[in-house]
Amino acid sequence: MESAKIVAIAGNPNVGKSTLFNGLTGLHQHTGNWAGKTVANAHGCCRTSKYACTLVDIPGTYSLFAHSAEEEIARDFLCTGNVDAVIVVCDATCLERNLNLALQILQINPNTILCVNLMDEAEKKGISIDFSILSDNLGIPAVGICAREKKGVKVLLDTLDEMLSDAEDNADKNTAEPCHTVRNLSDATANKLIQTAETIAAKAVTYHNPHYREKDIRLDRFLTSRLTGYPVMILLLAVIFWLTISFSNYPSALLSGLFAKLGNCLSSVLLHVRMPMWLHNLLVQGAYRVLSWVVAVMLPPMAIFFPLFTLLEDMGYLPRIAFNLDHCFKKCHACGKQALTMCIVCVYLQTVVSI
Repeated sequence: MESAKIVAIAGNPNVGKSTLFNGLTGLHQHTGNWAGKTVANAHGCCRTSKYACTLVDIPGTYSLFAHSAEEEIARDFLCTGNVDAVIVVCDATCLERNLNLALQILQINPNTILCVNLMDEAEKKGISIDFSILSDNLGIPAVGICAREKKGVKVLLDTLDEMLSDAEDNADKNTAEPCHTVRNLSDATANKLIQTAETIAAKAVTYHNPHYREKDIRLDRFLTSRLTGYPVMILLLAVIFWLTISFSNYPSALLSGLFAKLGNCLSSVLLHVRMPMWLHNLLVQGAYRVLSWVVAVMLPPMAIFFPLFTLLEDMGYLPRIAFNLDHCFKKCHACGKQALTMCIVCVYLQTVVSI
């Protein structure tokens, strides 16, 4: 029986790594980039025409310099996970920023494929990419896909087949640098990689509409300026908190009534079998009532809040909240990401206080 090839899917946050991973494996992995969200590698199986592969969706990271839990997990797996190949997923609308990570990964694993996702969004914005220039300058295959619609995925798998086959033939010619070299990159080397990414992107990317970002820039100025950013943020979070608490009261009442009836039935059954009263009280008055109270009170608000929170993440507003509050949180020796955890804690506290 052939051993599965280990293929890592790496990339910056919000470039469609998990969408590609789910499309290839048939799973429904969801990842979030806010602080407090559990970060871990997701594993799934995929078969190409030649190989059985274990795909590993590692947390999104901007570089291999570990500054957070997700960056440490991504870096450590790439360095010590015996990875046969790496698929670096990039955003076609901001390729320059993504190429920096690809260049760092290339230093530790030459068996890398540059997978440029969101080609449909790039087309809408009048952006075209010359993949032959990318391949020639990086020395690795470059493939354009649209993971959401599964366009270009077959080409990606065929390219992966070819790379894995070449890797087997040239197993004794590995030119990767030791991981400690990447972990301890000097500022000069890091700046050189950034400049290289800028140069390659300038050659390969053509902007047919140079003003395509003006709308996003105006939106950023409105949502992150000192004059309007804070009022909009406070108003939006207040509306979300209000919706969470107001609409959770009814399902909480229904669950409380249901659990109360079930508790009475459970109590009757235990008394009918002549269970000792101290054990009856321990199970019904203690364990059951506490558990049912927690579920009835906390489940409905979380079932409402987290979809709304995910909607904000998909709209790209969570990074703007983190940016707005980063200066304030730095005074507490934290960072703007902790503001997102603060929102979750506020919902818990607001739910408990409203009871």
